[in-house]
Amino acid sequence: MNLFSPEYPAGLPVGDTWVETPTEQIRFPFNGQVVAEAPVGDAKLAGLAVTNAVALRKTMARLPSRTRRQWLRDTHAFVSARRDEFERLLVLETGKPLRDCKVEVARALVTLETSADEVARLHGETVPLDLLPTGDGMTGFWQRKPIGVVIGITGFNYPLLLATHKLGPAIAAGCPIIVKTAPATPLATLWLVHAFREVAMKIGAPVGAVQLLTGDASVGETLTTDPRIGIVSFTGSSKVGHAIARAAAPRKVVLELGSNAALIVDDTANLAVAAEAAVRGGFYASGQACIAIQRVLILDSVADEFLEHLTAHVKEIVVGDPREESTQVSSLINDASTSRVLAWISAAERFGSRVLTGGNLSGSCIAPTVLADVPDGVDIWDEEVFGPVVCIRRVPDLETAIDMVNASRFGLHASIFTSSIANAFRCIDELEVGGVVVNEVPGYRSDTMPYGGVKDSGIGREGPRFAIEEFTVTRMAIIRSAVGK
Repeated sequence: MNLFSPEYPAGLPVGDTWVETPTEQIRFPFNGQVVAEAPVGDAKLAGLAVTNAVALRKTMARLPSRTRRQWLRDTHAFVSARRDEFERLLVLETGKPLRDCKVEVARALVTLETSADEVARLHGETVPLDLLPTGDGMTGFWQRKPIGVVIGITGFNYPLLLATHKLGPAIAAGCPIIVKTAPATPLATLWLVHAFREVAMKIGAPVGAVQLLTGDASVGETLTTDPRIGIVSFTGSSKVGHAIARAAAPRKVVLELGSNAALIVDDTANLAVAAEAAVRGGFYASGQACIAIQRVLILDSVADEFLEHLTAHVKEIVVGDPREESTQVSSLINDASTSRVLAWISAAERFGSRVLTGGNLSGSCIAPTVLADVPDGVDIWDEEVFGPVVCIRRVPDLETAIDMVNASRFGLHASIFTSSIANAFRCIDELEVGGVVVNEVPGYRSDTMPYGGVKDSGIGREGPRFAIEEFTVTRMAIIRSAVGK
């Protein structure tokens, strides 16, 4: 018996209807039970979706602001009325603890609401053309116009939230959008897209302007390389993101990629608070978050006391069934991810790392793991672990800590815990990341702020206001008001 019975039609939402496709089983990562049968698309269907979206470009661009705003508000109401069901579905398809899925749905609702609000703020400016004599008697202004078809590709870890960060700004900007989900987690996003399409029918918006595809890499390649699209907004691994950027050129891309988030703790910090935050920020979503803490750089003079607090908190983490309210860490998305993380832990041990907690399986879950003395050159320090692992290093001073953070090829978010305003601003000035968080975890993200990274962590910014800017282009108007006779 399936654990979830979809409340939307069978098949994939392509064009104005739902197209019948083959299916595959989506399984609950915690115990392997079948959650539901999910539709599977192919490259031919992806090409058809692009053709349908291109045909609606002008319709979407002309859609009144009031209609776009109502579309987003009514979709928000649809999801809000079913938030408990969305939360439970996310637990089943992602395996994330219920507490994290509750946060995901709450954030998705904020993103939809804010996207609706931003419709009223989509405007341009006048330009003083008469700074040169040739501009005398001329008026200039620019407007924002939709960029065209948006291809929104989402990751498995926060499927609903990531989809709202593509869908909300696209509708607000007046763009048709095709969402491609991660193969393992299509269900909540299918339901969300169904909501958008149901609302569209009620308010007279074009239903086919919101479509969804699933499937393998050939589907993604078809969507991202079609010369008729306007932009690709991708959330996922750096390797795949870089390949998409090369293949999509010269079309625009927004890339929200991997990270290796670091937390600095200096000798003025409240160590008890910093240690609690390191545990909270390192193990939420079972570590499967791009800004979960992976590296902690602690000044040597306070390291022993910090580690006492840290290990005490780790021992209190509840590991188990993600459907339970008390669970904090559960299974990773699949067995391959679990095997990889355990192999990285073993490799780090061979190169001199010490396991302070965890490092083993607890049922189907990796026990919350803290590693000390992790050297450069091992994957668990250099790359993105995407699992419940935090690595600790002692450093002699703040300068060394900043240099270590910046040595990474990633640069999404980083944090410092400190009581020194000078140290806080030094990190804000010198850390080479998209966001610096002071006295809170690097995983802090308000969905209204500009969010994105530097270096291998991506390009462009999300957050409704900023994504709308990415999904639009400026069009300059230059008018000579008086023409000689």
